[in-house]
Amino acid sequence: MADRCPSFAGPESRTRTLAAPPSLTPLLARGAALSPFKRPRPDAPVPATRLVLSGVRVDLAHLAAYERVCGFATGADVLPVTYPHVLAFPLAMRIMAARAFPLPLLGLVHTSIEITQHQGPAATAEYELAVRAEGLAAHRRGTEATVLTEARSNGRLVWESRSTYLARHGSPGHASRNASNASRTVPSGTPPRAPRNSSPEEPQPLPAVAEWHLAQDVGRRYGAVSGDRNPIHLHPLTARLFGFPRAIAHGMWTVARCLAEYGPQQAVGVRAEFRAPVLIPGTVTYAVRGPSFELRAGERVHLTGDVRPIHPRSE
Repeated sequence: MADRCPSFAGPESRTRTLAAPPSLTPLLARGAALSPFKRPRPDAPVPATRLVLSGVRVDLAHLAAYERVCGFATGADVLPVTYPHVLAFPLAMRIMAARAFPLPLLGLVHTSIEITQHQGPAATAEYELAVRAEGLAAHRRGTEATVLTEARSNGRLVWESRSTYLARHGSPGHASRNASNASRTVPSGTPPRAPRNSSPEEPQPLPAVAEWHLAQDVGRRYGAVSGDRNPIHLHPLTARLFGFPRAIAHGMWTVARCLAEYGPQQAVGVRAEFRAPVLIPGTVTYAVRGPSFELRAGERVHLTGDVRPIHPRSE
């Protein structure tokens, strides 16, 4: 099958068009069953498959539920900038739950996302979604995978993202892999990227704008609207199995909540780095200056990001 998106897929990739969205429950079960047998390492191969799903339309009731959980105003004609991530999540899950994907699905932590929204996606439009794994990279706490996502409407690229996910080595869920170890596979012939072991110099705190008290059920509520029911987000007991003292908020909920507070976005580039887990329940401070925003608890910064306007894409 011909690849209709050469800028997205590498020369070794294979495009597979799906007839319907994958069902998340079997994927979660498959990913959970395969997780104990995976031994993540940054030089492992990743699946070359690019998944495509056409004819995707937004369920407006589901969209409204998502907007309420994340703090967006309901009823807008344009999708929240983070919503296409939810639309494409079943495709990403199909890739990450596959036997060929080298990282265990259980305990996988979302560590960053970069979104380029070329124009505000209409809530009533029809979309073609495409997802593929780009590769792996070493991380100071394990191995990190990058997943690329695109959304097209009427053949035009309207939204794209690059997400990174971390498999922590040496956590209780991975004890059988390498007890001596304490969240991209690089395409064949490409030199491996340097480990992300160092942090840049800490910036000055941004001015506080709001304080949010996060309820214990925010992980379960976001999991219900996003489909991401990773056990680290759902309950203190299941989170402890992966080394967390209690449940943690989804990274995509924290960035969505910040962007809902930040205000409307049309043609923008969004970058967010999830620097530390947000434990729930808990209290966090939202802070902003110009294009930059952050989420912190006391002096600890959990999330940093920025929102910058871009020129709308012309095709």
